[in-house]
Amino acid sequence: FKIENRRMKIRQKVLKQKYYLNVFNGFFLALGLMLLTFGLWLLCDRNNLFSVLFSSGENQLVAYISCMLLGVGSVIAFTSAMGFLGIVKEIKCLLVTYVSFQILVFVTQMAILVLIFMKKEEVHNQWKNRIDEVISEYGNESLAEQEPVWNILNAVQHYMECCGRYNVTQWEWNKNKENSTQVPCSCTKSSLKKWFCDVPRNSTYSMGCEEYLNTWFENNVLILTAITISLLITQIFLITLAGQLFRNTTKNNIWPNE
Repeated sequence: FKIENRRMKIRQKVLKQKYYLNVFNGFFLALGLMLLTFGLWLLCDRNNLFSVLFSSGENQLVAYISCMLLGVGSVIAFTSAMGFLGIVKEIKCLLVTYVSFQILVFVTQMAILVLIFMKKEEVHNQWKNRIDEVISEYGNESLAEQEPVWNILNAVQHYMECCGRYNVTQWEWNKNKENSTQVPCSCTKSSLKKWFCDVPRNSTYSMGCEEYLNTWFENNVLILTAITISLLITQIFLITLAGQLFRNTTKNNIWPNE
């Protein structure tokens, strides 16, 4: 009777551990799918602000980031699916493999977090140079393949009501205008569908777009950091609970049919 009572208490612990493991594993899977979706979006949609700022010539930062996110997201999805099977069926070899993958992903996430903070300033300077490059090339008829990039810049200037990276005078660098007084139509309230408009300087947006782009950049870094930290915290719970579940099932040899 004492042995049976002890087995029942341990079994209750196992069921509770399985419940919390499945909850945290589901949350872990959701975060992994977010990374996977973000990576797919970066890889497939080349007409987005990330691609404009971080993909030019030999600079393929977007490709590297998207591949990294796809890799981590895929491993998380696979690990979570394996974890659900191991937890529900209480398969010891799957639990061991699950914990091993969790430790591997944990180390990778720590490396990504360190990389984010180490490269943040470098990436920040990089997109500033890139937007200056886009402004200097804007409207060049021999670079028609860059039109999607210019359209994105127009959208930023139009909807944010800003002009240039730091202010409207930056457009004086552009050599593709018919005359030096022209500015992009997106720097004004004009609805004309062409690259440049002749308007008085006082009718253009005076504020540069850098402040808005800085906010956009910081928000995205914050979101990526929050997801990474959430993954790390979730993994600590997962590794701890999976270890306890493995120990209880092994120690007491409890594998009853549900």
